[in-house]
Amino acid sequence: MGVWIDTDMGFDDIAAILVVIHAKLDISGVSLVFGNTPLPQVRANAAGAAEAFGWTFPLHTGRSMPVLGDLETAQAILGETGIPTTGRRLPEAPPLPESDAFAALCRWLEEDGHHRMLALGPLTNIAALALARPDLASRISELTWMGGGVTAGNHTASAEFNALADPEALAIVIAHGLPLRMVDLDLCRKVIATPEDIDPLRQAGGPNAALLADIFAGYVRIGTSRGRAGMAIYDPSAAVAFVAPDLVGFRAARIDVELQGRLTRGRTVVETRASHAVFNAEYAVDVDVAAVHGMILDALISEAGK
Repeated sequence: MGVWIDTDMGFDDIAAILVVIHAKLDISGVSLVFGNTPLPQVRANAAGAAEAFGWTFPLHTGRSMPVLGDLETAQAILGETGIPTTGRRLPEAPPLPESDAFAALCRWLEEDGHHRMLALGPLTNIAALALARPDLASRISELTWMGGGVTAGNHTASAEFNALADPEALAIVIAHGLPLRMVDLDLCRKVIATPEDIDPLRQAGGPNAALLADIFAGYVRIGTSRGRAGMAIYDPSAAVAFVAPDLVGFRAARIDVELQGRLTRGRTVVETRASHAVFNAEYAVDVDVAAVHGMILDALISEAGK
């Protein structure tokens, strides 16, 4: 039984998928969701990535809007395409075939075996599944999600982007008791990519070396342009937690999401005291920073050297 990835397909999503591939896990399917950009651009990014990196697993089109409210994207930070670059861009590729993510997820969950999911964007596709087919959603054995923030947000002072983009979806996932493992901002911000990490990709020698180096450099520049040493490697850190759980420690907790308030909507509230709540999820608390950073770079360098 292969794993499933749900993604809004920016650079760090691509890097996360490469981590999963490098770990030699079979990918049964990938569902696309709005997030970094509107869904049409997510689809274009996925088509370009599949063309560039020779992906053969199926790519399915999911939700274009949140459960409630207006569309929220990260284009103010990531640019129009959601993949900043210092030079080369993903190739233009033929449009993806029309394939419905909901139907594909249902088919995957109807199969026997363990159903492990890695979610890298807003949880809208998974919430739609939980609402329409709770019998199948209950067959998900693991849902590792890059999202939330134990102490603070990034898109607002309170909320991490993937949670803010569709907090109702997160609330639905929690309410249906899906086995959520949250890899939040605090954990991911311990794993930093710096400009020094880029040259090994550029020197790897493969046909995609320059492309990967340029889009990695564009991503790192988000951090350095703000006076930081580098940029947190968000989605790939969650991918490492998914493929090498011995490198990331998790703790049981009660996780809820704030649905109201102009300043607090999308905030994840994490209660760790068993005397105060019934635990419903886990969140990442410890990470072997050097090992996780090394696994991510190894995956990128390996792809750049092919």
